[in-house]
Amino acid sequence: MPGDHDLDLRGRLIRSLGALREMLPGSFVERHRKCGKPNCRCADGKQLHSEFQVSVLLEGKLKTFHIPAELAEEARRKVEMHKRFQEAAATIGHINLRRFLQRKGEKEKR
Repeated sequence: MPGDHDLDLRGRLIRSLGALREMLPGSFVERHRKCGKPNCRCADGKQLHSEFQVSVLLEGKLKTFHIPAELAEEARRKVEMHKRFQEAAATIGHINLRRFLQRKGEKEKR
Protein backbone atom coordinates (compact mmCIF):
# COMPACT_ATOMS: atom_id res chain seq x y z
CA MET A 1 0.00 0.00 0.00
CA PRO A 2 1.52 3.38 -1.00
CA GLY A 3 0.38 5.07 2.22
CA ASP A 4 2.47 2.67 4.29
CA HIS A 5 5.61 3.67 2.37
CA ASP A 6 4.79 7.34 2.96
CA LEU A 7 4.34 6.74 6.69
CA ASP A 8 7.63 4.83 6.89
CA LEU A 9 9.49 7.57 5.02
CA ARG A 10 7.90 10.31 7.13
CA GLY A 11 8.81 8.47 10.34
CA ARG A 12 12.43 7.97 9.24
CA LEU A 13 12.76 11.64 8.29
CA ILE A 14 11.29 12.85 11.58
CA ARG A 15 13.60 10.57 13.58
CA SER A 16 16.62 11.83 11.62
CA LEU A 17 15.95 15.50 12.46
CA GLY A 18 17.59 15.24 15.90
CA ALA A 19 20.95 14.66 14.22
CA LEU A 20 20.61 18.09 12.59
CA ARG A 21 20.34 20.10 15.81
CA GLU A 22 23.70 21.82 15.16
CA MET A 23 22.63 23.16 11.75
CA LEU A 24 23.38 26.69 10.59
CA PRO A 25 21.18 28.65 8.18
CA GLY A 26 22.56 30.44 5.16
CA SER A 27 25.22 29.77 2.56
CA PHE A 28 28.84 28.82 3.07
CA VAL A 29 31.14 30.84 0.82
CA GLU A 30 34.83 30.33 0.09
CA ARG A 31 36.53 33.21 -1.69
CA HIS A 32 40.08 33.49 -3.03
CA ARG A 33 41.68 36.92 -2.99
CA LYS A 34 44.89 38.92 -2.87
CA CYS A 35 45.83 40.45 0.47
CA GLY A 36 47.39 43.57 -1.03
CA LYS A 37 50.93 43.14 0.31
CA PRO A 38 53.35 43.60 -2.61
CA ASN A 39 55.80 40.86 -1.51
CA CYS A 40 53.19 38.23 -0.57
CA ARG A 41 52.84 34.91 -2.43
CA CYS A 42 49.44 36.12 -3.68
CA ALA A 43 50.75 39.27 -5.37
CA ASP A 44 51.06 37.58 -8.79
CA GLY A 45 47.47 36.31 -8.56
CA LYS A 46 48.42 32.62 -8.64
CA GLN A 47 48.49 31.58 -4.96
CA LEU A 48 45.54 33.50 -3.55
CA HIS A 49 44.43 33.46 0.09
CA SER A 50 41.25 31.63 1.04
CA GLU A 51 38.58 33.51 2.94
CA PHE A 52 35.54 31.77 4.44
CA GLN A 53 32.13 33.28 5.13
CA VAL A 54 28.59 32.34 6.05
CA SER A 55 25.93 34.54 4.46
CA VAL A 56 22.48 34.54 6.03
CA LEU A 57 19.30 36.59 5.76
CA LEU A 58 18.62 38.19 9.17
CA GLU A 59 15.73 40.57 9.77
CA GLY A 60 15.29 40.95 6.02
CA LYS A 61 18.92 41.91 5.38
CA LEU A 62 21.80 39.81 4.06
CA LYS A 63 24.51 39.49 6.71
CA THR A 64 27.92 37.97 6.07
CA PHE A 65 30.06 36.54 8.86
CA HIS A 66 33.77 35.84 8.56
CA ILE A 67 34.71 32.27 9.50
CA PRO A 68 38.27 31.50 10.68
CA ALA A 69 40.02 28.84 8.58
CA GLU A 70 40.14 26.41 11.51
CA LEU A 71 36.31 26.48 11.74
CA ALA A 72 35.61 26.45 7.98
CA GLU A 73 34.90 22.71 7.61
CA GLU A 74 32.65 22.71 10.67
CA ALA A 75 30.69 25.68 9.31
CA ARG A 76 30.43 24.03 5.89
CA ARG A 77 29.02 20.82 7.45
CA LYS A 78 26.54 22.72 9.61
CA VAL A 79 25.22 24.74 6.66
CA GLU A 80 24.84 21.47 4.72
CA MET A 81 22.85 20.09 7.69
CA HIS A 82 20.40 22.97 7.28
CA LYS A 83 19.93 22.09 3.60
CA ARG A 84 19.19 18.47 4.56
CA PHE A 85 16.70 19.76 7.16
CA GLN A 86 14.91 21.86 4.52
CA GLU A 87 14.75 18.89 2.14
CA ALA A 88 13.37 16.63 4.90
CA ALA A 89 10.79 19.25 5.93
CA ALA A 90 9.65 19.66 2.32
CA THR A 91 9.27 15.89 1.89
CA ILE A 92 7.32 15.58 5.15
CA GLY A 93 5.07 18.44 4.06
CA HIS A 94 4.37 16.82 0.68
CA ILE A 95 3.57 13.48 2.32
CA ASN A 96 1.21 15.19 4.75
CA LEU A 97 -0.49 17.13 1.93
CA ARG A 98 -0.93 13.99 -0.16
CA ARG A 99 -2.44 12.12 2.82
CA PHE A 100 -4.69 15.06 3.70
CA LEU A 101 -5.99 15.38 0.15
CA GLN A 102 -6.57 11.63 0.03
CA ARG A 103 -8.67 11.82 3.23
CA LYS A 104 -10.51 14.87 1.86
CA GLY A 105 -11.38 12.97 -1.31
CA GLU A 106 -12.65 10.01 0.71
CA LYS A 107 -14.96 12.26 2.77
CA GLU A 108 -16.33 13.94 -0.37
CA LYS A 109 -17.28 10.54 -1.82
CA ARG A 110 -19.57 9.80 1.14
